[in-house]
Amino acid sequence: MSTPTEVTALARRWAVDLNMGTEEVPDWQRILGITNLSPSAEPNIEDSSDYEGDGWMGNTKTGQAWELGLTINRKINDTAKTYHPTHEALRLAAYSEGSASYVHVRRYDRNGLPEAYEGRALVTWAESGGEYTALDQVEATLTGDGALELIDNPLAP
Repeated sequence: MSTPTEVTALARRWAVDLNMGTEEVPDWQRILGITNLSPSAEPNIEDSSDYEGDGWMGNTKTGQAWELGLTINRKINDTAKTYHPTHEALRLAAYSEGSASYVHVRRYDRNGLPEAYEGRALVTWAESGGEYTALDQVEATLTGDGALELIDNPLAP
């Protein structure tokens, strides 16, 4: 009997979807063209040391923030003169205020491994620019508003 081979997971295994529908009737659509994905979930840790620790520091997690950085190759429909719908939804949210400035996003392992997350975020949008031979890229940052929920991977077997 052979031993299963362990391999290193690749960064490109991630998929990111944007809810283009409503909370009641979600319409998850893939954000295409991602060339770099930088997730973070930083805790806020406060010193909770006291005399009972015999000189050892105590720490308490009092909060957490999350963020998802994306570098995206802009996708267009050159005959209809439109951007990809998820790219346009991110751009419009970045330049909006109030409820229109939030997006509902999820990311998950496209190979079906169990890791998957979902949350609501604000968007910042920065075009990369570049030389005449450069691709049209955008740096989008999704800053979490509220919890980053652990969810079941929609592609899990």
